[in-house]
Amino acid sequence: MLEVTDTAQKQIADYFKEKEVEPVRILLQQGGCGGPSLVMGLDEPKDTDNVYEIGRVQYLVDKDLMRKARFIKVDFNEVGFKLTSRTALGGGCSGCGSSGSCS
Repeated sequence: MLEVTDTAQKQIADYFKEKEVEPVRILLQQGGCGGPSLVMGLDEPKDTDNVYEIGRVQYLVDKDLMRKARFIKVDFNEVGFKLTSRTALGGGCSGCGSSGSCS
């Protein structure tokens, strides 16, 4: 299941206000300071996608990713978009500059 909050929907609608609406892909980005994270980008649908129509926007999520995530929520706050899942999707160990490790 995919949930896009009203606040996130408004921000995405504002982005497309002067543009042609394109599909938005939700994907798992590998690496980074805290390990893999969910991100968004513009893309075209593939046969391996679940397609969700929310408002005037198509959201694309690879079927394997959705099977692992089970639920994805897209929200927006003062610092930007926040994508979360009820399932841990990666093995992030520590933030940038910390002395933590993956043992």
